[in-house]
Amino acid sequence: MRLSVTALLVILALCYYEANAIVCPAFAVDLTEFIYFPDLLYRLSLAKYNAPPEAVAAKMEVKQCTDRFSVKNRLIITNGKILLNCTVTDVKAVLNPSSA
Repeated sequence: MRLSVTALLVILALCYYEANAIVCPAFAVDLTEFIYFPDLLYRLSLAKYNAPPEAVAAKMEVKQCTDRFSVKNRLIITNGKILLNCTVTDVKAVLNPSSA
């Protein structure tokens, strides 16, 4: 299963690397919570999705890995090159297509 998911992600990355989309504000909030909240608070924030316990456990397992990111890398993800820049660029392109 893991290999098939990895292969799917690689294929999607190679085929759709130029895809643009506006980052949903709910996703931005969830990503920020995922990166910065302690485990207990994040587990409580996941309750709003009514996800099965297996899904919550899997998400928390991934969170254990991301909790090891340095503060610098967390800032790059949430406030810098990944989330913020993509959002600003994509919103500008949607609001004013001639400027893109």
